[in-house]
Amino acid sequence: MPPPKPSTEGPRDRHVTYEIGQLVRALRSQGPQRPEELGRLVGDEYWESGRFDKALALAVSDGLITRTGEGKVAVV
Repeated sequence: MPPPKPSTEGPRDRHVTYEIGQLVRALRSQGPQRPEELGRLVGDEYWESGRFDKALALAVSDGLITRTGEGKVAVV
């Protein structure tokens, strides 16, 4: 039998890697976007509350996405 799941998952739960990938793919295909537009491109209205902001923050901290001086985000 597998061990029980931890009572709390860390900042990287099962889906965040997939969500970060969605953000990166959208930016690669559409170019730099304002976070609101990026959210629309990836359909964040269907994501659980707070998931988009979490995925974007982790992508920025991982160096996959950068914030531009124009208030946009872009792939590094």
